[in-house]
Amino acid sequence: MSTLLTRSAADLGRAMVAGELTSEELTRACLDRIEALNPVLNAFVALDADSALAQARAVDARRAAGEELGPLAGVPIGVKDNFCTTDFPTTCGSRMLRDWVPPYDATVVTRLREAGLVIVGKTNMDEFAMGSSTETSFFGPTRNPWDTDRIPGGSGGGSSAAVAALMVPLAVGSDTGGSIRQPGSVTGTIGVKPTYGGVSRYGLVAMASSLDQPGPVTRTAEDAALLQQIIGGYDPRDSASIDQSVPDLVAAAAATDLAGVRVGVVAEFRGDGYEQGVLDRFDEAIEVLRAAGAEIVEVSCPAFTYALPAYYLIQPAELSSNLARFDGMRYGLRVGDDGTASAEQVMNLTREEGFGREAKRRIIIGTYALSAGYYDAYYGSAQKVRSLIQQDFDRAFASVDVLVSPTTPTVAFRVGERTADPMSMYLADLCTIPSNMAGNASASFPAGLSEGLPVGLQVMAPPMADERLYRVGGVLERALEAHWGGPLLARMNQIDGSKVVSA
Repeated sequence: MSTLLTRSAADLGRAMVAGELTSEELTRACLDRIEALNPVLNAFVALDADSALAQARAVDARRAAGEELGPLAGVPIGVKDNFCTTDFPTTCGSRMLRDWVPPYDATVVTRLREAGLVIVGKTNMDEFAMGSSTETSFFGPTRNPWDTDRIPGGSGGGSSAAVAALMVPLAVGSDTGGSIRQPGSVTGTIGVKPTYGGVSRYGLVAMASSLDQPGPVTRTAEDAALLQQIIGGYDPRDSASIDQSVPDLVAAAAATDLAGVRVGVVAEFRGDGYEQGVLDRFDEAIEVLRAAGAEIVEVSCPAFTYALPAYYLIQPAELSSNLARFDGMRYGLRVGDDGTASAEQVMNLTREEGFGREAKRRIIIGTYALSAGYYDAYYGSAQKVRSLIQQDFDRAFASVDVLVSPTTPTVAFRVGERTADPMSMYLADLCTIPSNMAGNASASFPAGLSEGLPVGLQVMAPPMADERLYRVGGVLERALEAHWGGPLLARMNQIDGSKVVSA
């Protein structure tokens, strides 16, 4: 493996500016790594080496001509397969869109291109972002680089696995109930869910429109800050976009202490269902924050205990509406159109064959929750709980600067372990869902290992106070790396292309 791939995206960008490295050299190293590992990990579902190298050469030519480029220009990146891209299929991990190539780019993709990042391919995901393990993908499950018998989280496990396995320095994902942060936790990467409306959803295939939020997947806080500053900011094509400039996240990530920062520990996020190793790493991380100058207080948010059931009414309800467009009539898969079938029969056959088991389950739940006679009892009640969750956040942030919790109650579970029990799968997002329900900023940062597998610390900040995530995460990152003697990912077993071997 090229030693280039162990360096941060920011460091690689600086090396290219200094003339020590070209984007083409770096992109070739990433493509070689992907070629060796993707048959094992299945992190990428679409690749185009020729296009990636052409993008890299174009960046090198612009730099050689004296053009001033951004700090991540020339750095390769993976894009989750629910962002529209004109040069790759956008499948959302579903047979329904297996060969669909969009006629336009998502705003996130456009901003990546404008900043000179090299898009090498699309990363695997749970079908239409429904899942916590990347096992519901039509293209098969993605594997966790720490242990290929385990899941890399979901729905964005392809992005997290690609970054953790050093295939690419950066990736982007989408977070509806934890789909960036939960994979970050179980792969030892950083996953950030910006404030809802802080990064444009235009061109992100909608799953649950009031919950979806694009964000960065990286290995360092500085890289995440740089990437969010590229993809963030106002977009008039997104009706929920906030017309406000992105704060200096890079400066926040470089903070050296937490003096004057009040950190609230959410009392409801521990106890039954939490592995002891996860709680031990969480408690140790809290002590690191205290040593850095933070004041630690316990905060109670009682409505958080109802977030999971409320989410699994709101999300399926919005999903059932959004996925109604996939009917075999306009684009995507079309089944049964032999000249004798009615339009209704074609729709039924297409949706039967195009959607997987989990997608069908949630469509049925959502349609039921919105049906006449049940709307108020289910969907309406869930929205009331959502308001209570927002009120809990408001009360907490009136007395503390950030809230913290474990990102997920357990380390990565084994592939196939929870597929027969949807409820146990849904519990993986227990800690992450409240931030999606309230729309505030949240991120997961590596906090150590339990039984040799990564554990994440979740940091939550008020809406449009994303810089607080980076201040806390940056200080934690440097303190723990000093304690560990290097990045957490340096402690991962190395992958030789066919199996995991000891480092």
